[in-house]
Amino acid sequence: MKSRIMYIELKTHPGGHDDRGPARIGRVTFSATGKTIYYQGKKFQSLKGAGFCGNYSDVDTGDEYWISGCKKNGQDRHWAGGGPVEIDNDVREEYWTEIRNQPDRKNKQFA
Repeated sequence: MKSRIMYIELKTHPGGHDDRGPARIGRVTFSATGKTIYYQGKKFQSLKGAGFCGNYSDVDTGDEYWISGCKKNGQDRHWAGGGPVEIDNDVREEYWTEIRNQPDRKNKQFA
């Protein structure tokens, strides 16, 4: 399966949506068709523009997520959002050196 480092943010909660939901940077894998994303035991299906605030939904829970490629400038969160973005240990060095071009930060846990 093809894999890629991506930004993953939970957008929904029981009261609606949230631009400050938990967010991570981690390695996802894709199905053969590329329509399904897998991350940390979760399976996400594309909402194809039908989502309220996300572009993918968790197949098991229906929660909406924003999943996208990481930006070189690190500004992955929605402009109205905020909060820490944790970087998974297994992608940390690659994220800081290959995506952000800041190898001196390769041990930083948060973006």
